[in-house]
Amino acid sequence: MLTRYLVSEGKLAPTAEETAPIWVYIAPDDAERRYLVDELKLDEHTLTSSLDPDEVSRLELEPEHVAIIVKRPKNYCAEDNFVFKVMSAGLFLFKDRLVVVMPDEAPIIDGKQQLKTNSPAGVMLRLLYRTVIHFVEHLRVITLVSDSLEQKLNTAMENRYLLNLFTLEKSLVYYLNAINANAGVIDKLRNNAPRIGFTQEQLELLEDLAIENQQCYKQAEIYSNILSSLVSARVSIVNNNLTVLMKNLTLITIGLMVPTLVVSAFSMNVTIPLQRHPAAFWIIMGLAATAMASFIVAWRTIRRL
Repeated sequence: MLTRYLVSEGKLAPTAEETAPIWVYIAPDDAERRYLVDELKLDEHTLTSSLDPDEVSRLELEPEHVAIIVKRPKNYCAEDNFVFKVMSAGLFLFKDRLVVVMPDEAPIIDGKQQLKTNSPAGVMLRLLYRTVIHFVEHLRVITLVSDSLEQKLNTAMENRYLLNLFTLEKSLVYYLNAINANAGVIDKLRNNAPRIGFTQEQLELLEDLAIENQQCYKQAEIYSNILSSLVSARVSIVNNNLTVLMKNLTLITIGLMVPTLVVSAFSMNVTIPLQRHPAAFWIIMGLAATAMASFIVAWRTIRRL
């Protein structure tokens, strides 16, 4: 699906004009792919890479355009079950237009973000900047989710919450790889800025973009280390909770066995003392209660030692 955009009042506005500077393809069909390859001279492998979630970020300088494969977070939904995924997007910068190719529909640029330039190169840099901000927002969400799971794990002995933490930890590893790969693309853009033709304002934005991406990587790295330590600690807590439960169950079992032993001794089908005594039942119950009380006192004494 193709949508064309104009930059109007600092925002992207859909338009039907073929001369629009921003073209966005969402999951292009075969006909649209043929047009991109045959008419716009996009490399077919690079075009396919922009739709492959496992493709590595990279920058390629073609004779008539600049091709960029960038990693960006996929919009999270409840069906993902705590898995924060990463998808690829293709940015193809021509002199008069920017062609964006993505596998899924996602906001190109935040509606609150003002575009101070109408040039395709400036819009491309803003899109990359928005990608970094998108990663930062997802990191905040991951932190909130992990805090919630941590509270549930304090008393839980199930594996469900722990597996959710493992999933978040895996997501952070993917995010670290994606952010680091994007950093390589940004560095290559800086090195080839004269050839691409960035203005001084765009160069300053590119420098800010590199700093923001580096801070995002450090933030993701810190969250990943904290979550890894948290998972290890929570594994120990779950094991400790299980140990405490088994200890309590063992105490209850032993506590029930002591009076049961007394009662069983007087239930044998042989001649036993007190069998003709009128208060035999209450004497036996008293002995069982005394045995139970003695066990409790002995256990408390052992715990104090």
